[in-house]
Amino acid sequence: MSRVLVPLAPGFEEIEAVTVIDILRRAGVEVVTAGVGADGAIEGSHGIAVRCDAAAAEVDAGGFDAIVLPGGPGTGHLMESAQVRSWVTAMAGEGKLVTAICAAPTVLESCGLLKGRRATSHPNHAAEMRSRRYEETPVVKDGNIITSRGAGTAIEFAAALVSELASPDAARDVLTKIVYALR
Repeated sequence: MSRVLVPLAPGFEEIEAVTVIDILRRAGVEVVTAGVGADGAIEGSHGIAVRCDAAAAEVDAGGFDAIVLPGGPGTGHLMESAQVRSWVTAMAGEGKLVTAICAAPTVLESCGLLKGRRATSHPNHAAEMRSRRYEETPVVKDGNIITSRGAGTAIEFAAALVSELASPDAARDVLTKIVYALR
């Protein structure tokens, strides 16, 4: 079974985090949430608090197959976290799946992971993504990097992750069960 790390920082976008966590778990992927910059429950950008499985300082990312960075106003906390940047850089270097949605691809950009790669982000952050080949499609995969545009693309983003971590059939099965049709 694949294992995925999802760091949550105060101000994370709830749809992007919870949708991805939910769909991955429905597909049988183990997801561990790690609280960044706060203890206990982490409050998202719309006042919804999520209790994390562990504090970021307690997590060894070596046993994970992928990392998912949700966006939202909390992206700045992810960007400032040496722990998160270390996880992202190490996992990318090991060829593991490194993924981000909405504003969070800017973290990948700041770590130097998007140089010459195809990527996307929320349109408000396109200018910050200087080294990538920017695309305006809902989900962009380039090697072991997957990026997505925002809350409205969270289900497609999650399905792309399931396709990579489990199988395309597993992704189709989950989408059928939640009555979602890909465009």
